[in-house]
Amino acid sequence: MNILVLNAGSSSLRFQVISTAEGGERHDDVRLCRGRVERIGGEAIISAENARGDRQKFTAPVRDVTAALDHVLRWLASDASGVDEIRSWSDIHAVGHRVVHGGELFHDSVFITSEVLKGIEDCIDLAPLHNPNNLKGILAVREICGESMPQVAVFDTAFHSSIPEYAYLYAVPYHLYRRHRIRRYGFHGTSHRYVAYRYQTMLNLSPEQTNIITLHLGNGCSATAIRGGRSIDTTMGMTPLEGLVMGTRSGDVDPAIVNLIATKEGMSPHEVETLLNTQSGLLGVSGLTNDMKVLLEELKEHDDRRVRLAIEVFCYRARKYIGALLASMGGADAVIFTGGIGENSPEIRARICAGLEWAGLALDEGRNQQTIGREDCISSKESRLAAYVIPTDEELLIARDTAQCVLAARS
Repeated sequence: MNILVLNAGSSSLRFQVISTAEGGERHDDVRLCRGRVERIGGEAIISAENARGDRQKFTAPVRDVTAALDHVLRWLASDASGVDEIRSWSDIHAVGHRVVHGGELFHDSVFITSEVLKGIEDCIDLAPLHNPNNLKGILAVREICGESMPQVAVFDTAFHSSIPEYAYLYAVPYHLYRRHRIRRYGFHGTSHRYVAYRYQTMLNLSPEQTNIITLHLGNGCSATAIRGGRSIDTTMGMTPLEGLVMGTRSGDVDPAIVNLIATKEGMSPHEVETLLNTQSGLLGVSGLTNDMKVLLEELKEHDDRRVRLAIEVFCYRARKYIGALLASMGGADAVIFTGGIGENSPEIRARICAGLEWAGLALDEGRNQQTIGREDCISSKESRLAAYVIPTDEELLIARDTAQCVLAARS
């Protein structure tokens, strides 16, 4: 089954085509191509790579998400793409969408119907920057391919729907939860779920035997406590702003700071929220960049104080939350690093793990340094708490979920 995986943003459209067996077995998964359309609304930049590794980059006028999808489908069906399995859009058998917020309505991936569309719309208040764009992707597929094209929504929040009430509630007046559903939802759920699945596969474990802490560290960062294969707590909250320090997001701050900044700087609450989302984190502390690779290079070359401080704050917050999550789940068997930083930065992994000896975690320095962008255990043989690097693959999980949902809808 050829699955088109879409992630529609405000001015971008990321896509992959993955051929997956209807049973979803690993050895049957083939990534036929991947790419993205950027700067939608003008002269867009389109980049793509097929299964042979052939890369292309070109520009085209693209007015909206529908036009972007139309361009992608035409390109896929052309000889220029090098994707021999796709000769027309009818060779796409289903479309899987990343949808950021499913609220309390959606606990699993779902086959998209008019009722599901209404449910995603009802969650717009919880994710006003993301769900409307995700909906545009779904409607674009309907417009171009017709309503007969099977579509599936895979929610970032779904994996965290197993978090217990005492962990997801904030200690604010309870009627605010009842009226407005103010609570912790968590994000990066597809990534955390995939990493847990790979850990189980590597060690030949059942979900019930899976007791781990997963750290998704990229421009966005979150950590999740997984006990018995289920999420029981996570660092992101009602929005992706809470929790760990991130590329441009502050993570945890005292809520009173919002009013203080607004008063002192003459800003509206919305402007302060934007500042905390887009001008804070590694960028805000360093004053230089949100790119961890650049920060590490800058630290090595110039030993800049603010760069060093940004890295220290980032690693300290991650280490602090590992300790908190270990307490919340009564101990774990392993800590898993994933995401762009987690997969590719041995130095950051080492900095985060330094000081976790009390928990029984000791890295193998050599294995840690050699493990970049691939799966491996990076802890020493003596370590009681293991550490692994497992590259995430959210798109593969979306493709598999899509195949399974389409099969279920047919039966």
